Amino acid sequence: MKCEKCGKNEATTHIRSVVNGVVREYNLCSHCAAEAGYTTHTHNGLAGMLSSMFGEFLNTGIAVDTKKCPVCGSTFSDIAKTGKAGCSQCYSTFGSELMPYLKRVHGSTKHVGKVPNSAPIMVVNTENTVESLRMELNRLVSEERYEEAAVIRDKIKKMEGESK
Repeated sequence: MKCEKCGKNEATTHIRSVVNGVVREYNLCSHCAAEAGYTTHTHNGLAGMLSSMFGEFLNTGIAVDTKKCPVCGSTFSDIAKTGKAGCSQCYSTFGSELMPYLKRVHGSTKHVGKVPNSAPIMVVNTENTVESLRMELNRLVSEERYEEAAVIRDKIKKMEGESK
């Protein structure tokens, strides 16, 4: 694949940016990527990336080792260096320091979870769907149980009226 900027060299840098939900992808050669300000960074995964973000905090000169986690003994600088909390209690101990970074990385500080792709979209109560009521209505009419069929018919009309 050729560089999208110069069109001459082979694209070796692939940039994907998401701004306000709009995804843009660029394929640049190393020369054009360097001109655009993209350099090679290795973060060693999520921990390295978080460590580099926490590094901003450490470089401010604020004393961060005054607090220690009562369970594991980690300090905030330990978390900043490794990008990993020592234990679950670290989130409570260093909550005020961690929240801005968690919000920046995840977009929110509240975990809402995900729904597995294999999960059903919605569980439907088969006793009260219009289709099942129509089948019940047909059965009752064929058995000549007209009073019960009228009740089912009214339920169907009510459900169809609510859906409109």
